[in-house]
Amino acid sequence: MKKNILIVDDHLVVREGLKLILETNESFKIIGEAENGEAAIELLERNRVDVILLDLNMPIMSGLETIEHLNHKQIDIPIIILTTYNEDELMVKAIQLGAKGYLLKDTNRDDLFRTIESALRGDTLIKPEIMMKILNVRENDQQKNANDRNEKLILTEKELFIIRAVSKGYRNKEIAFDMGIAERTVKAHLTNIYNKLGVDSRSEAVSVAIKRGYITL
Repeated sequence: MKKNILIVDDHLVVREGLKLILETNESFKIIGEAENGEAAIELLERNRVDVILLDLNMPIMSGLETIEHLNHKQIDIPIIILTTYNEDELMVKAIQLGAKGYLLKDTNRDDLFRTIESALRGDTLIKPEIMMKILNVRENDQQKNANDRNEKLILTEKELFIIRAVSKGYRNKEIAFDMGIAERTVKAHLTNIYNKLGVDSRSEAVSVAIKRGYITL
């Protein structure tokens, strides 16, 4: 049985070029073509598709938006990204979203067939240099997330003043007077301090603050 291929690209010349190559392989059938993701989704609703060749930069609905839509709808069809030389970042995101591989738009016949056959088997065909880009992006994202978490754990100047005052036995009312703020504001700051330090009481907050170097004895 022939495998149905859907070509999605906003450039007619790209679609026509891929069709000419694919039509030389008796294992494949062009089930349809679309110039954007929205049109592709409409075709998917009416046809059985085995593989999607998907452009990244398209009007109305881009390639990434199309993949996200299909993921949301739990439509599991192998996707191969059609890309150019200057779309590394978008391509990496597409692979992270589940695309099975990528092809340069001027790809040769053998690479086209090999990539499609790999996607049909459920394999992900990615060159080592692209895998390195994906790993680098993932590492940078993890580092950014770690930095964001650390920033959320850092006590502000007001919070430092309050926890140090608490360590000296000052009550909320006294701290509020010294800082020139309302007592309820002090309580709000204390709640933030508890959350950042992972504690439930003044004594625990002071203990953890000492361990982390916020308070020196």
